[in-house]
Amino acid sequence: MSGSRPLAAAAAEWLDQCAHQRRLSPHTLRAYAASIERFEDFLSRHFGGAVTLVHLEALTAADVRGFLAMRRGEGLASTSVARELSALRTFARFVRGSGLKLEALAGVKSPKLARRVPRPLSAPDAHALLAMTNDGDAPEWERLRDTAVLLLLWGAGLRISEALALSVADLPLGEVLTISGKRGKVRQVPLLPVVREAVDAYRALMPFAVTEGAVFRGRRGGPLDAGHIRAAMRAARPALGLPTSATPHALRHSFATHLLGAGADLRAIQELLGHASLSSTQIYTAVDAAALLDAYRGAHPRA
Repeated sequence: MSGSRPLAAAAAEWLDQCAHQRRLSPHTLRAYAASIERFEDFLSRHFGGAVTLVHLEALTAADVRGFLAMRRGEGLASTSVARELSALRTFARFVRGSGLKLEALAGVKSPKLARRVPRPLSAPDAHALLAMTNDGDAPEWERLRDTAVLLLLWGAGLRISEALALSVADLPLGEVLTISGKRGKVRQVPLLPVVREAVDAYRALMPFAVTEGAVFRGRRGGPLDAGHIRAAMRAARPALGLPTSATPHALRHSFATHLLGAGADLRAIQELLGHASLSSTQIYTAVDAAALLDAYRGAHPRA
């Protein structure tokens, strides 16, 4: 890779590799592309012209800190700054693979981040949410549909995107469902009878003759949008007294913490959730410990 090559051309090759070899999600690819575009715009003003890979080699740690300071000045939180720096470092590794030296990015420390603990729903709150979904004013098939989707999140630990990607080709559902998750990682997820029955009940009343494509359909027959499920949970929160953290993803958190609380092995939970790293799953031990402390403080006479 020549040092005179435009940064934009190298970035396009990198993004293509991320898409086809690393199989990153479209959301991640858009974020990476936006980070590189912002960095290139900053460098074009810094160097006073079009940016090539030679300019990247000439960068200093102070230059990189200047870019991050600019982003902070635009209102970015530490988590977003860390993501921006991570994207640039990933690109730098790609460029270094061609023999170019980019040491400046390695010399800048990421901001320290507080590890956020997931906020799952309790089992009674999850039950109340499902009951409220069934008692709405929408047509019965729509209520059954929403219940089935929520049960896939809470009862099988699926991401909302994975639940809505369920295909007619996957039917009839058996005791185990094969899920293709992030980066094409395939996992096997056991399905409780109540989950399978909920999907069957929805399908029995759905008014559309769908023979292929997405199982879950919107009111006009097109694939159901995740925004509908998020809106349904937002609408239910005030009546149930649930916090704003009660989102579809919180039901996936609930799946993990309820399993952990019942004694499930952390490695098994990792496999069920499709986490690439055990460290991603270990955050649920903090949730379980927090619940234990709350119980202790509420019950011990000297707490």
